Amino acid sequence: MKFRWDKKYLYWGITALLVIGASICLFFLMFRGANFKDGVAQIISIAMPIIDGLVLAYLLTPVLNFIEKQALRHVFKKGRQALTDKQKKYLRMSAIVLTLLFVVLIIYAFSSVVLPQLFKSIQSIVFQFPVYVNNLTAWLQKVLADNPEVESYINDLINTYTPELRSWMNDTLLPQMNAVLKVVSNYAFNVLKALWNMIIGLIMSVYIMGSKEKFIGQAKKAIYSAMDIKRANSFIEDIRFVHRTFGGFISGKLLDSLLIGILCFAGTSIMGTPYPVLISVIIGVTNIVPFFGPYLGAIPSALLILMIDPIQCLYFLIFILVLQQFDGNILGPKILGDSTGLSSFWVIFSITIFGGFMGVPGMVIGVPTFAVIYALCRRWINRNLAKKKLPTETEEYKELGRIDETSKEFIPCHPAEESEEKQSKEDK
Repeated sequence: MKFRWDKKYLYWGITALLVIGASICLFFLMFRGANFKDGVAQIISIAMPIIDGLVLAYLLTPVLNFIEKQALRHVFKKGRQALTDKQKKYLRMSAIVLTLLFVVLIIYAFSSVVLPQLFKSIQSIVFQFPVYVNNLTAWLQKVLADNPEVESYINDLINTYTPELRSWMNDTLLPQMNAVLKVVSNYAFNVLKALWNMIIGLIMSVYIMGSKEKFIGQAKKAIYSAMDIKRANSFIEDIRFVHRTFGGFISGKLLDSLLIGILCFAGTSIMGTPYPVLISVIIGVTNIVPFFGPYLGAIPSALLILMIDPIQCLYFLIFILVLQQFDGNILGPKILGDSTGLSSFWVIFSITIFGGFMGVPGMVIGVPTFAVIYALCRRWINRNLAKKKLPTETEEYKELGRIDETSKEFIPCHPAEESEEKQSKEDK
């Protein structure tokens, strides 16, 4: 008897294998979560140079494309003749070299101009810290002298918590100094390791940028071999959408934060704010974090200025408020546009969730990542609704009670109220 092969057995076997694999993964996540997390962290640590290379190549590709298409193409191209393979190779090599020179120039400018000012500011803060504390104490005493009730309340707080602070320093902080030094040593080692990974990643990014069309072609080839043409076209279109949303937000946010840092430096320099370079760097870097970034940068900066000059602190807070209004209503929308399409609730939601899992990096990439997930889910829902010949606008479903299965008529939640409204309109 000849055995007849049926593909459904293959599908059943693959389904069973996937179910078993998913069950094993779920078991490890529930009962061996720490081991699973350590394993993932080890894999990421090993692959970090590759990840750095991919990230650097992704961030530098817009610069590479601009230099290649806008600056160098007319140099290599003669008339209307198409570029030869040799000319394309030289064009790409030249564009990569100029891109790397651009990166080196930015790093050199930051190191020669900004870093020395940062070091001077930090040294000055360390040396002048006792003076700043005395100034702040004198200012507080002067203010409290006119408000005896507030002064009495603050003195009670100081008398209450000072013994607890001394006990914490003597019993907890000092015995743990060795542990603190160990953490600092590990941190320094991690910094050196990260720099080494970045160097390897930069080398890998050169190879990735040099053959990016080939890698993209190989990826498309694999997609079309694994899916039918319709699904492959839809999948590639979704990938393009992810690139536009994610890449547009990251590059736009970096540019926006750079401009905010420059404007902050100009404003604080004009007002005579102490340590304008240090404060501007803090404001510019923290501005990369959506929504919470301005507060993360403004609070420590304001506390630093408060210890030096309370009046300048007030001027600084007013300036930051105006600057953030300008960024949120004018500069940010001009640069970013509606690149995410998320409401304020979803922005806070994504920052909270991703920040809880990944810390500050999660707060930075949380919004564009969730925007991509949100948009892909919305597109999938709209496609399914379109197949069922149902409307895709959310407004149509707000007062929906149910849909008639035969006529597909939308029946509202409160038909009695609806009929009353119609009757009142007819009477009018």
